[in-house]
Amino acid sequence: MTDTNGRSGVTPTPGTPRPRTAPALLRTAAELTAFAPRTGQRAVVMTMGALHEGHATLIRTAREAAGPDGQVVVTVFVNPLQFGEAADLERYPRTLEADLAVAGAAGADVVFAPSVDEVYPGGEPQVRITAGPMGERLEGAFRPGHFDGMLTVVAKLLHLTRPDLAFYGQKDAQQLALIRRMVRDLNFPVEIVGVDTVREPDGLALSSRNRFLDAEERHTALALSRALFAARDRLAAQQALHARARTTAAATTGRAAALTALGETRAAADTQAVALARPVDGPAAVRAAAQLILDDAAAEQPPLALDYLALVDPADFTEIPDDRTSGDAILAVAAKVGRTRLIDNIPLTFGASA
Repeated sequence: MTDTNGRSGVTPTPGTPRPRTAPALLRTAAELTAFAPRTGQRAVVMTMGALHEGHATLIRTAREAAGPDGQVVVTVFVNPLQFGEAADLERYPRTLEADLAVAGAAGADVVFAPSVDEVYPGGEPQVRITAGPMGERLEGAFRPGHFDGMLTVVAKLLHLTRPDLAFYGQKDAQQLALIRRMVRDLNFPVEIVGVDTVREPDGLALSSRNRFLDAEERHTALALSRALFAARDRLAAQQALHARARTTAAATTGRAAALTALGETRAAADTQAVALARPVDGPAAVRAAAQLILDDAAAEQPPLALDYLALVDPADFTEIPDDRTSGDAILAVAAKVGRTRLIDNIPLTFGASA
């Protein structure tokens, strides 16, 4: 028996969740509207396909949030507006059958895989969403127009899927920030949920592009996550020192004098140094710790070609000043290894208690 989507199984009844291992494959907006849940919330996970464990984590998170009465929709659409070169668009992996299996196993009810004509009837849209100044920074500077294309398709897919909740990965931190801003600025009736970056056991952030790395390129690519972790550890060490200074400052003078009287001059000097420590050059030290790893990777074979290393404010992706002593930040990195371009980031908090 063949269902309405040309796949083996039972024809789904609109509004009835499919078995978790067999998501309905829908191709048109009309099919998606007919398949809307009668009760519960609809949660959407937007992808360009080539699903991996990072996507599966998003889907599982959406499944948990939607609950047993809700519906999880995974969109699979390779958006041509996000590609600057036709060759990159053609090279992007398309693995729909495998994607259906991953989505089903993670708890999706529906995979919505529309054609380009379905999303953009009549050709490329002449009216688009503009990302604004935030969209011109970092990724936007290296990929002009990318975020305009991304926001345009996200806006269209939000209209087509009409979700209550939409889930996006923190790995694409600038994308997530722009989607949140668009939803707020344009009053989309949806809650945007960010999900932590999923990494492979060696630390490399999961990405559909990882499949293009050979063994040597992958070894070099690990410098991205190692640089971020080195920066995080440097910040943690700084903050531990500052916390220790705060707790010992009041007793420093007396303690140092007592230690000196006992002949423990090294301990006395350490006590004084800790007490005088200040949270200065925090951002500069964080950048330097990451840059050291990336500089070493640039000398490897194959080399890492850095596009940017930036410590930015998560609200607007402007650079954090060197005198910042408190608040949230994102340390973001992008680089090429061979023909493959990779991005990664890590959230940091300055002034946090150690």
